Amino acid sequence: MGLQALKRPLAALALVTVFTVAVTAANAALVSVHSTQNSALGKILVSASGRTLYHNAFEKKNVIKCTGACATEWPPLLISAGAKPVAGTGVTASLLGTVKRSNGKLQVTYGGKPLYLYAGDKKAGDVKGQGSGGIWHALTPSGAVVTKTVSASTGKTSTGSGSGSGSGSTGSGSTGTGGSGNGGGTTTPTDCDTNPGGYGCM
Repeated sequence: MGLQALKRPLAALALVTVFTVAVTAANAALVSVHSTQNSALGKILVSASGRTLYHNAFEKKNVIKCTGACATEWPPLLISAGAKPVAGTGVTASLLGTVKRSNGKLQVTYGGKPLYLYAGDKKAGDVKGQGSGGIWHALTPSGAVVTKTVSASTGKTSTGSGSGSGSGSTGSGSTGTGGSGNGGGTTTPTDCDTNPGGYGCM
């Protein structure tokens, strides 16, 4: 076999290798947002792996407040620079966007609301972060905040109003959708890194 004939297959192999590497890199940078029917919350936004996506009520349009320890408990949905988030079935592509975090990384937004995962959700369908701290909520495909709460013990949703009562230094209360439990005693500030919307943090 001549040298010229040998060069042709080698060039073709090199071209295939370059194409494969480019496709692999593009797929690694691909971040998609999907919608799914959740048994507890109804239709919500999820990641490509089916994990629930949340929004922090104290983060207004394209504003990031969850950093440091907060971002460990609530990992932001990040995307590579130059890439665009992809809309899955039931998701409105025009609502997808990005916002730059203080560390320079890009976070995916939906209707301007920054999207997060919750470290406590271990598998697709988990909604353990729903209602956490009264500020973390799933989103519907229209971009609306899901206000249903989920009982930790039963996994069922609650729509009742919450009320609170308390005495002494701690107080106690129970919450439901739209309600909050506030003790009548002294309240100490919460950890602002993990709960940026908590008492004394704003």
